[in-house]
Amino acid sequence: MNDDQRAIEDILFEILENQMEDNHPKQVKETLMRLCMTGHSREDAMELMACALAPEMEAVVERQEAFNLQRYIEHLALLPEMPWVKDL
Repeated sequence: MNDDQRAIEDILFEILENQMEDNHPKQVKETLMRLCMTGHSREDAMELMACALAPEMEAVVERQEAFNLQRYIEHLALLPEMPWVKDL
């Protein structure tokens, strides 16, 4: 992982931590608990959740679209599967 990728991951993790602290959306904390209860480490769960958050942040930053909360929640519900990622 290069420095730019690491910086992006750090930002995504910070956003996830803030969402959990604010309990908004509540599905973030619920997803972390679900993933941890099914055998994922907290770090692995956070990485998976960052994969659900990343497309929404890309839409906001690069395409100036509105954050799609419903799609984000749907992606969280699908984890650890990530059908929206075509390059896996």
